[in-house]
Amino acid sequence: MYVITPYTYRQAKKLGVKVRPSKYKLKKLDVYTTGGKYITSVGQKGYNDYGTYLIQSGKAYADTRRRLYKLRHSKDRTVKNSPGYYAYKLLW
Repeated sequence: MYVITPYTYRQAKKLGVKVRPSKYKLKKLDVYTTGGKYITSVGQKGYNDYGTYLIQSGKAYADTRRRLYKLRHSKDRTVKNSPGYYAYKLLW
């Protein structure tokens, strides 16, 4: 089971959304508005994210993984309110 990191909670607060563990078995998070309306599910289980790398391997390694994530997802992370946008903003 995926444990939501403190980094993700801080990012969610900045975005004005709430996050909960996903109801879908392959996803990490469900994203909701502050009013409780479902937006999307993000994060593939089985893959680490920035918050996890920070805890496990330290900031230098996490920053390297973040840079590589940004290169791989340069197109889908910039489309506002898309799953890729929320994955980038909350997990990376």
